[in-house]
Amino acid sequence: MHRALDDDGSGVAVSVESARLLSKASANGKGYRATLLFAAVSGEEQGLLGSTHLLDWLKQQGYTVGGMLDDDIVGADPALGAPHRVRLFSGNGEIEDCVSPSRELARAVEEIDGRSAIRLIFRVDRYGRGGDHYPFYKAGLPAVRFTEPLENYDHQHQTPRTENGVEYGDFVKYLNFAFMGNVARDNAEALRQLALAPAAPTDAKLAGAVTPDAKISWSAEDDPERAGFEILWRETTEPRWQLYDFVPSAGQTVLKGLSTDNHFFAVRAVGKNGARSIAVVTEIERRPPPLPTKK
Repeated sequence: MHRALDDDGSGVAVSVESARLLSKASANGKGYRATLLFAAVSGEEQGLLGSTHLLDWLKQQGYTVGGMLDDDIVGADPALGAPHRVRLFSGNGEIEDCVSPSRELARAVEEIDGRSAIRLIFRVDRYGRGGDHYPFYKAGLPAVRFTEPLENYDHQHQTPRTENGVEYGDFVKYLNFAFMGNVARDNAEALRQLALAPAAPTDAKLAGAVTPDAKISWSAEDDPERAGFEILWRETTEPRWQLYDFVPSAGQTVLKGLSTDNHFFAVRAVGKNGARSIAVVTEIERRPPPLPTKK
């Protein structure tokens, strides 16, 4: 029986190694503020059966899912040149331009691990394909997929054989264990920092239409370990957030002279330990349609 080493033994190995690294950190007294669950699910190619069951189980157990990292085909690195970055896929969602929870999780992972390690891919998955993060993404939860830089399709879903001088099959000799180790560390560090962060703010709103100023409001439960909140903004054409201001408590902040037409806005919580939550994009103020006038 031929073993699928890269697809997806590599993802299982990365998950196990991430769990090992994070359990060591926890044993050293660095307790996490969130529960970390690691799972290897089956039935992906039969219709995402395992991941769909996992999502249903999490709901039944009453978990609040703060983020889901899917590692699938992360064991090889045939791409030429450098840096050798793992691809991180995230979907846009159905809210508004580039503001889904999954996209914000991807931005957080890139900020934590660095651009030299993470290559953001702004699509839900590889073209015409899918993975175990998809049920979580469709449920509106933050979910992303790690995949190696450049897949070799001769080594995926193939009966081992040699034809016309080309070797087909998923063999251990094609794996790059140094690259796989880097992916494990990227996963572990992202999970570590996000698990140490305060809860993300809620009810983030944007007002100020037809005015020169943006008005940002949000809510948050009391948290003695939280230092405050960062207000983020970016041009609509920019992929990454910039820091606009830091405020110590929830409420409303007026951003003078910053047009609601030309920018996107978000808020994230910052712990006294420096860890940051996933950014929460502000929802646009919805104006009711004008009532019809009586004749």
